Parts: sequence; C-alpha cells; structure tokens
Amino acid sequence: MKDIAPQLDWISRLVAFDTTSSRSNFALIEDIEQYFAGFGIETYRVENDERTKSNLYAVVGPHVAGGVVLSGHTDVVPVTGQDWDTDPWRVVEKGGKLFGRGVADMKSFSAIGLSLVPEMLNAGLKRPIIFALSYDEEVGCIGAPRMIAELVKTTPLPSAVIVGEPSSMKVIDGHKGISSFRVTVTGYTTHSSQTDRGVSAVEAAARLIAKIADMRALRAASADPQSPFEPPYSTMTVNVAHGGTQLNIMAGEAWFEWDLRVVPGDSFDEIVEEFTDFAKGVEAEMRTKAPGCRVEILQMTNVPFLAPSPANPAADLAKSLTGKNSTDVVAYAAEAGQFQEAGLSVVICGPGSIDQAHQANEFITVDQVREGTKFIRKLIEKLSAA
Repeated sequence: MKDIAPQLDWISRLVAFDTTSSRSNFALIEDIEQYFAGFGIETYRVENDERTKSNLYAVVGPHVAGGVVLSGHTDVVPVTGQDWDTDPWRVVEKGGKLFGRGVADMKSFSAIGLSLVPEMLNAGLKRPIIFALSYDEEVGCIGAPRMIAELVKTTPLPSAVIVGEPSSMKVIDGHKGISSFRVTVTGYTTHSSQTDRGVSAVEAAARLIAKIADMRALRAASADPQSPFEPPYSTMTVNVAHGGTQLNIMAGEAWFEWDLRVVPGDSFDEIVEEFTDFAKGVEAEMRTKAPGCRVEILQMTNVPFLAPSPANPAADLAKSLTGKNSTDVVAYAAEAGQFQEAGLSVVICGPGSIDQAHQANEFITVDQVREGTKFIRKLIEKLSAA
C-alpha cells in the first residue's frame, strides 16, 4: 500500500481525534491549522456561540472565482454501546479494509484531500481548491450554515461544491431533507381510578404518534413509482418516547421525538401544518377537562433537501472525474442541501459505503481510498489546466 501511504497516514491522523459530536473538535482543527500554516496557507475559523467547536475553511491556490469546495464534517457518532473488535480511535488494516470510527463517515475524504495539498501547490492551480470542514453534522447539520455564509461572503464564487459523504464514489445529485421535532404533552394527574377527572399525557401522545404513522401511510399509498428515492415518498417516524411515572397514576407528562424526511418537490410546510393542526385539536380536547393541559412542538433541526437538477455543473464535474455517465439520489440528509440553498452547485461524491456509517467495526476498503485519491488528483489536474 505504498502508493497511498500519505493518505493512510492522514486517515489514521484524523481518526485518532475523538470528535464525537458531544465533544469539542478543537484539537483536530488546531492540527489542521498548523498543517496549512506550514505551507503558508491562511485558514479561517467559524466557531459556535459557546466557542467549544469550530468550522474551518482554507483556500489552496489563487483567490479567484471558479474554484471547487471539498466539504467534509469533522464529527463522528458515538461508539458507546457498540461491540468493536479493535480500538475505534486507531486505524487497523485487515484484509484490505481499514477499521476505525469515521473512516467511512467521513474522515477518509478529508484525509485524502489534506494529504494531497503538496500536490495541489506544486501543480500550479489556476482555480482554487477550498477545504470546508464543519462541526456537528451528525446532530442535525448545525455547524455548516454559518461557515457557508462566511465562505460565500469572503471567497470568490466557487463553481462547484463536492460533499464527500460516503457514496462508493457514485455521483449523488439529490438527497432528502430532514427535520426533527420534540413534542411535549402536559396532562392532568389523578389516581387512575378517576379517569373522568384526569387527562393522561401518554394517551394524548399516543394519538399524536398514531397521526404521524397515518401521515406516512397515506404518502406511501400515493407515492410516485417513478421517484428515484427509496422509499419514494416523504417519511416520518417516532423512535423515542417517554411518559408517565406509575401504572396507577394518570400520566402528567409525556414526550416523544420524531423525524421528517422530505423528498424534493414535497412541501415541508404542508406536512408540519397538518400535524400541528391535529395537535391543536388534541390539546383543545384535553383542555375541556383541565385548562392547564398543553401540547408543545419544538423543532430541533431543519436540513433542506438537495434537489436534483438537469443543469448541475458540480454533477457534471464529478461525472467527468469518475468516468460515470449517470447520477443517483440518496435517502439520508447531508450538508449538500445547505450549500445548494446558498446558491451553489453541489454534488455528493466520496469514498466508502454509507452501509458502514455509524456501525460497530466501521470500515472503508483500501480500494475505495485509492479511488478517492485518483478522484482528487484528477480534480487537481483539471483545475491546473489553462
């Protein structure tokens, strides 16, 4: 594997930083800053309000329009409760696979780009390569928007953004949007024998959860069979729910969280309005018994979809670099939609399989690292041409 030794070194270097979303990513950011500084490349931080995490972007090459952004997130999901065969924070190679937290999702893409900075500088780029590294993608794509706003404001307009999420080097030009909500239901507590006086928050929450399931079922029944998405409709699911204190006490509070994944072309606002209107009706019924009853809906995240377009320079670029003639779409959400919302041409294309993301014994194949390296080298060549 001598041909990709620098790439493997950088993958190991990034994985060694425990950047689980609940932790700061400053150590990783500082390491990359020092690396760029060694080449005289200026870096730009865009921190969170608490100054515990930071985005980072840097321009390699001339500060002119028409560059290409390489976008990657620095955070990873937890390993807690997972049964790993190896140390997740140390890359281990076995049977042509590299094991470690984040090797697929998505430190390998960023590592490949960073390892090739010397080649970028030696190539005499005519248009820049712009690194854009974000925080908190895994908890709702929280960090990227403020970096994107700064990048657009301070950097000559790039011609394309390549988001290196694991796509097995397929060219992805569409993904679903995702939003998440917490619904808190306040009932009225009495002894369970006094159901005429009490209002069970758990029962009210159950009605709301059933409504979400009904909304999903209706959309499944009317799904467009020609849709490229799988499943080919907007989905909504409840996977976390809590409520009540004891069997013989009418539940005074219950809460649940649900996520909404919207296909491009569907109306996010209409879906949320349908659920909100139903929740208002449930709340009104509860208040006929106890005026203090409430249904509160808190939107926690909102990530826009990436809408496929027949005119997408970023997709055309990625196809030319991979040699592929077609594009695909994915059901997961990513920061690509946020770049598109800012007016940029975006595509997803990165090494590794999404099937390995978030799993115990996460891995990327060595062949995928080679493919990703070949991809970035072709990009360097293209941006160095007159």
